[in-house]
Amino acid sequence: MVTSPLRPEGTAPPRLMIAAPMTGQGKTTIATGLMAALRAAGHTVSGHKVGPDYIDPGYHALGTGRPGRNLDPHLVGEERVAPLLLHGARGADIAVVEGVMGLHDGRIGTDGFASSAHVAALTATPVVLVVDVSRMSRSAGALVAGMVAYDPAVEVVGVILNKAGSARNVAEIARAMPIPVLGVVSRDEEIAAPSRHLGLVPAAERAESARAVERLGERVARDVDLDALVELARSAPALDARPWDPADEPGIAAADGPRPVIAVAGGRAFTFRYPETEELLTAAGCEVVAFDPLVDTALPSGTRGLYLGGGFPEVYAGRLAANRALLTELRDAVRSGVPTVAECAGMLYLAGSLDDRAMAGVLPAHARMTERLTLRYPVATAPGDTLLTRAGESATGHEFHRTRMSPGACAERPAWVVDGAPEGFASDTLHASYLHLHWAGRPRFAARLADAARATPPPAPASVPAPDLVSLKAEAVAEPVADPLRHHGDVEVGEGMLDLAVNVHPGRRPVWLDRALAESLREIDAYPDPAPARAAIARRHGRGVDEALPTAGAAEAFTLIARLRSWRRPVVVHPQFTEPHAALEQAGHAVTSVLCPAENGFVLDPDAVPDDADLVVVGNPTNPTGVLHPARDLRRLCRPGRLVVVDEAFMDAVPGEPESLVEERFEGLVVLRSLTKHWSIPGIRAGYLVGDSEAVRGLERASTPWSVSTPAIAAMIACTSEEAVPEAERRARELDGWRSHLEAGLREAGAGFVPSRAPFVLVRAGEGAHARLRAQGIAARRADTFPGLDPSWIRVAVRPPEITRRLTAALAGLVPDTAPSA
Repeated sequence: MVTSPLRPEGTAPPRLMIAAPMTGQGKTTIATGLMAALRAAGHTVSGHKVGPDYIDPGYHALGTGRPGRNLDPHLVGEERVAPLLLHGARGADIAVVEGVMGLHDGRIGTDGFASSAHVAALTATPVVLVVDVSRMSRSAGALVAGMVAYDPAVEVVGVILNKAGSARNVAEIARAMPIPVLGVVSRDEEIAAPSRHLGLVPAAERAESARAVERLGERVARDVDLDALVELARSAPALDARPWDPADEPGIAAADGPRPVIAVAGGRAFTFRYPETEELLTAAGCEVVAFDPLVDTALPSGTRGLYLGGGFPEVYAGRLAANRALLTELRDAVRSGVPTVAECAGMLYLAGSLDDRAMAGVLPAHARMTERLTLRYPVATAPGDTLLTRAGESATGHEFHRTRMSPGACAERPAWVVDGAPEGFASDTLHASYLHLHWAGRPRFAARLADAARATPPPAPASVPAPDLVSLKAEAVAEPVADPLRHHGDVEVGEGMLDLAVNVHPGRRPVWLDRALAESLREIDAYPDPAPARAAIARRHGRGVDEALPTAGAAEAFTLIARLRSWRRPVVVHPQFTEPHAALEQAGHAVTSVLCPAENGFVLDPDAVPDDADLVVVGNPTNPTGVLHPARDLRRLCRPGRLVVVDEAFMDAVPGEPESLVEERFEGLVVLRSLTKHWSIPGIRAGYLVGDSEAVRGLERASTPWSVSTPAIAAMIACTSEEAVPEAERRARELDGWRSHLEAGLREAGAGFVPSRAPFVLVRAGEGAHARLRAQGIAARRADTFPGLDPSWIRVAVRPPEITRRLTAALAGLVPDTAPSA
């Protein structure tokens, strides 16, 4: 077993850098395996990473059993690189530094600033190259020779051949090498680290991560000359530097008195933070307490400051959104002035929504995953005084994300100006942006957060009312929804409950409709023929038969549309009925959501739809908002090469059917109708679509034979007949009167709502109102499963006045005085 003598405290440790000629050579695999192998051989190992990367240090920590550290001159300044290396390596026998990209690749336009070579020179660290030789022979020697000679300030002392092939070719390569070959690792997919949209999968997210790193160590110990590597590490000269100490930084001083709790987000969704950040806060007199937003339902006791770092919240958006108890407490804490710093993922967590999942709702913005990677290494300037910054101060940081916030900055008070553009959100108690910072390079930020936390009054103890039957029932039913896009109103209704969740007309069906359904049963011994229904639908709307298609409700139509083409960029306008979104995802499409904001009354802005969208789905009137979009705005969505689908499932409930496009002919326009709600037949899956004949033919080809049943065909013929027209209008006017009565009652109860043209109203009753209504036997449709809405909203079906009065009386006791009006 290789051992190292103990070092006197303060002297430079034996050290090596594992670098490569270019990215993708296997640096992380070899470096992590080397750390694990040296640890298994009895060494105390310190792991370091050149650059701003958070993911690789997570693997280093598994390999060494110590925190992974970063060395980045851009983030912390050249003068702090060696001190930070010495700080991280305190008590270690050997330090292993993993490089970044190619050995000499640094910040663009700076001649290699912040490159692996730059850090190697600043720390006088010998370099061992990892070279992927899977497609090379003697040329590998020329490549390495160039690396050896390129910069005299960088000492390249050896090479490890990775993904090696035959022994014959390895021998050929070894003879061509100008420096010693210290190891030969053959190709093995089992030891490759998995990747994701931003690089490697974080170690905290990998099952069996520790075992995987252990296997890496075993492989490296077998294939690499550890003795030779240790001897090369010992050849590193002493450094003319003192170890970094957070307590020595200006402004970092522990004050007398209680230590304020700084709650730091952790767990699988928030793995990106530098250990020096917590060390600075601790040195400044704070107690740093981690919490896991995926699991914990409350902030740490006594929280007086918040640090929400980076990670992959988009991967866990559903679970984060389902933890409403924590989101509510977090929102209340930030709004009450608890000083909060949020970087990248932390900012997304504070947004209104992330990929259509409701987040904390602190920031007036929404975030979505995109295909575009934002990767930059900027210098940011503070435009004004904030929690962290003072006007004119600059900071060096990095951005690395595939999400996009809309809007991306607070117009009145952005956190930063980056490349001439405002970014992020800030106030005297909040600082949120995409920019990642290494606070060892800006220790005053830690001091300011600590000072603000000390100045924050301790949180008042929550008032806990005596438990009663109502509160216990409410707590019992306030469960998260596993698949929000597939949550519908029918599951809200239980036995004996007042049904205000399902948008089915509560009146009796016409006699002629019941007769048609009964008579259809005589024909169920034959396969259904939809041709008569198709003709009836076409006749009702003045269309050709080739422009109409009966479907098993609107839901089947959404499935057909999802399977019609390999959509490049399908767009669903939200908040709206979620089934088209779910159908598209089930068909393997990545859906882009366009959110109609509440502050604009949930009205569609056609310009918000991306120009490259080849499918756009929009409801009119929209479920659940009840907004009736002007037909002129919907026509603007039509353009060559795009299919526009307008869901008019509730248009027959609007007297006169204004703004309908069902009789208009536009290329690429399809209109969907449902007969189940207005005619009180949800058990008869009856719907249809009309539109562009070419699109209709394609949808017909995608349909399943005999999907429309004989009773559904009978219902379509009856409900599109001349006899049905006056009854449909009578029902629409009846619903219109009931809705007016409902909206008047909501105003009297003090509940905010969206003025509706549909047989339902979207009500802002306050968070928890849904569950408390259920506890009183009233089933309303929870609205937080609609993208763009949070738990303060419920959707209420229009009912006769005597039923409505029961609802509004219950709401009057639930709605807080501050309930907003819409």
